[in-house]
Amino acid sequence: MSNVSYLSAGRRKNAVARAKISYGSGKIVINDKTVDEYFSGLERLKKLALKPLEVWEGMRSYDVYVNVDGGGISGQAGAISHSLARAILQLNEPSKAALKKEGLLTRDSRMVERKKSGRPKARKRFQFSKR
Repeated sequence: MSNVSYLSAGRRKNAVARAKISYGSGKIVINDKTVDEYFSGLERLKKLALKPLEVWEGMRSYDVYVNVDGGGISGQAGAISHSLARAILQLNEPSKAALKKEGLLTRDSRMVERKKSGRPKARKRFQFSKR
């Protein structure tokens, strides 16, 4: 097979992930670390990030390289999942139905609400005193 790479970007909250899938031996590298190193002790987030690879059967013959920055570890896991799903879609068009059914192609648009002036947080208010 030719050594063609498939690039894609994924976002969640303030995190941005750029994924590159190329033909190889099946290794997964995130920010120059193995998946287990990057998500050490956070099994739920690791599973969330790699869910598109579980849906797609041909993952064992491809290497995955991900560069992710911004946000926290939870947002980064969601961004990785989104970018992997988009890269798999470029690589294997017939897998679109399975990815879409799992909701992996939709960008989760929920963001932190901004702080409003005159309030301690976005919605919290200072205690009201009548007297």
